[in-house]
Amino acid sequence: MHLRKCLLNRIVAKEDEKLKNKAERRLTIAKAMSEAIAQAMDADQRVLVMGEDIGKLGGVFGTTQGLLEKYGPERVRDTPISETAFIGAAVGMAASGMRPIVELMFVDFFGVCMDAIYNLAAKQSYFSGGRVKCPLVIMTSVGGGYGDAGQHSQCLYATFAHLPGMKVVIPSNAYDAKGLMTAAIRDENPTIFMFHKALQGMGWLGTEPRAITSVPQELYEVPLNKAAVVRTGRDITLVGFGVTLHHALDAAEALAVDGIEAEVIDLRALAPIDRETVRRSVAKTGRLVVVDDDYKSCGISAEIIAMVCEDPQAKLRSAPTRVTHPDIPVPFSPVMERAILPTASKVEVSARNAVRGFE
Repeated sequence: MHLRKCLLNRIVAKEDEKLKNKAERRLTIAKAMSEAIAQAMDADQRVLVMGEDIGKLGGVFGTTQGLLEKYGPERVRDTPISETAFIGAAVGMAASGMRPIVELMFVDFFGVCMDAIYNLAAKQSYFSGGRVKCPLVIMTSVGGGYGDAGQHSQCLYATFAHLPGMKVVIPSNAYDAKGLMTAAIRDENPTIFMFHKALQGMGWLGTEPRAITSVPQELYEVPLNKAAVVRTGRDITLVGFGVTLHHALDAAEALAVDGIEAEVIDLRALAPIDRETVRRSVAKTGRLVVVDDDYKSCGISAEIIAMVCEDPQAKLRSAPTRVTHPDIPVPFSPVMERAILPTASKVEVSARNAVRGFE
């Protein structure tokens, strides 16, 4: 009787483990984005995808894997190499009642289609008194580290976040990627969905392991205007987003060895920025380091520091600092490029200086 009970318990435990493993699906950001788009296309016939190499190839960065086979070329449209043409067409589709998702392969290519993005998509609702919506998602890759030089390696977060009328988001992990994409597709406003090459999970790029997370099968939304406190602490606030969130987390782990407890915030949304979450954290810790792999001057890091300094509740105990890309074009030389990119060690040094003062 006892043996039978033990065997039964063992069988039940194995079945429970199988169910647990089945429920917890770990996805890359690329696969999470593809799944969110597919589920949106299932739910709404107005959703379609356009861009270069997004059909048979499934996107250079894996954002549209499997979509062509499932939905066909009418709803998954490979386009010519003319960003002006296909983004302009997508803006017109959005104004006419469709819900297009369009891939701008590299954010660096924005220069040839910015008129359609900003003078049309972003301002459409304002100019029409709210009568004409623009439910458009532009997904685009950002970030360096691959020796791709100055026309394929920029971030340009602040360029888009600075312009009223658009929402701008960037996920640091697969769970957020699916939720943010779902929310962006459903939103009535144009959204710039930035994804960092170093986090996509594509084999030829490599990825940050922490970006591969458990992702529910069902549809869900992550708000387009909320930051997340991903690590609590009392001594200093570290703010990051996209790949720099992982630099901040690595730095926080190193600091904890010496008893310095860093609170780490993932912005997730760059426009609008969740000011309240950041201010609340800095009001508690009194110290701030912002990590941004975009250019230093007039960037997201400057905005975060300014909004904290404007807060009468901040009670800063040391001057806020930032770890950023310097104000120079991204070098082609891998050695030079690696030397100027933000890293966890640079964040750690900046945080130690803020907590203990310069020695």
